[in-house]
Order: sequence, then structure tokens, then C-alpha cells
Amino acid sequence: MMERSHILEAMGELKLYGMRNAYDEIIAAAIKRQHEPTRVVGSLLDAEINEKKARSIKYQMTIAKLPLAKDIDEFEFDAAAINETLVRNLAAGGFLEEQRNVVLIGGTGTGKTQVSIASRVCIRAGARGRFFNIVNLVNKLEAEGRAGRQGRIADHLARLDFVVLDELGYLPFAQTGGQLLFHLISRLYERTSVIVTTNLAFGEWPSVFGDAKMTTALLDRLTHHCDIVETGNESWRFKNRA
Repeated sequence: MMERSHILEAMGELKLYGMRNAYDEIIAAAIKRQHEPTRVVGSLLDAEINEKKARSIKYQMTIAKLPLAKDIDEFEFDAAAINETLVRNLAAGGFLEEQRNVVLIGGTGTGKTQVSIASRVCIRAGARGRFFNIVNLVNKLEAEGRAGRQGRIADHLARLDFVVLDELGYLPFAQTGGQLLFHLISRLYERTSVIVTTNLAFGEWPSVFGDAKMTTALLDRLTHHCDIVETGNESWRFKNRA
């Protein structure tokens, strides 16, 4: 008969960390309640599955690079212009199944938190996503082109459930960057949900992209299947400054 220490050591070597962590509790309950062997095995397997799900969610949270650690139940909806029902509907993730996009239009301090909250809930439900400051993403796309590796970022993002493009319009980028972003959004069209936060009305977007016709084509793709949310212009941080 294998001793407990050897069993735990074997589980560790096999990377069955969920089983190893739950082993003593499950065995103690099995002895006390005289569980059948099949029930014990099932409980150990459930513990391992739950551990792997938790590790996967933690990994997806890390690589998504979401900016805030706030959860939906911690958010002060009464202090924001956006309504609670809308944020909770986004967090439910139905828009991901339909490859719908979301554009949040408002001033500084009015939209990013809601996007982060909804994104975290979606990831916990099994979705995969990435968060980018839009200027940083454009810089990555330009660096990718200079290295002769065009399309690799788009290929990766097209396999995700959603991509957040934050702060469109806050800082300018070159027209070549606008073209790269246009090609990326075209690649993601009806494949990956795109979530954009911006302080610009749609009529002002050509000032960012530098080409009115290209901007019209981009908006046509972005808003074809899209929820447009106005978050107001009053900054939550400004209202609640110390």
C-alpha cells in the first residue's frame, strides 16, 4: 500500500496540484462517511479540474493586461453616468458570442473601468482577450512591419474572443499607424469582438486616422454589429478627488 507522502509526491511529479491540495480533505471525508472508491476518484478528479480552471483564468487575466483589479460588485454605479444594467449585460458576454463590437464614447475617467470590469467577468466565464492602449498597439504593429513579420499580431488576436483598444484620440499617431490599425480591425471583423474607448465623436475620427475615406470604411466595419455607449464627460476621478 502506497503511503500518503508517496501519493502526494507522485501527484506533484504529475502536476496534479488540485488533487494534491484536496487529497487530505477528500480522504478524511471518505473514511468518515464510507464513500465508495468511485466517489473518491470522482472527487479527486473534480478537484483537479477546478484547479486547472482556476489556473487558466489566472493566466488569461495576466496576459490580458487589464488595467484595474476592481470587480463588478465593487464598482460604484451610483457615481457613474453609465447604467448598471448595461455593464452587467456586457459582463454576461452575450456580445462575444455574436462577435459584436462595443464603442464607449466619453471623457477621461468615464469608460475604462467599466470595460475592465466587464472584461474580467468575461474572462472568468472562459473568454480570452487582450487590453491595449491604442497608441502602444500601433507602435507594436509598426515594429512588427519593420521586422518583416507583418500579420502575426493580427493572426494572434483573431483567435481571441475580444480585444480592447483603449484611449482612441488621446494621443496622435502617424497616418501609417492608422492604416495598420484599419487593416487589423478589418482582419478582426466578424471574428473577434473589438471594444473601443474614446473621447471623440465619430465625426472627429478622421483627425486621428488622417484619411476620411479609410476612416469611413473602418467605422463601417466597426459599427456594423456594435453597441454604442455614451459614458458622459464628467470624470469619476475628478468628482472623487481628495
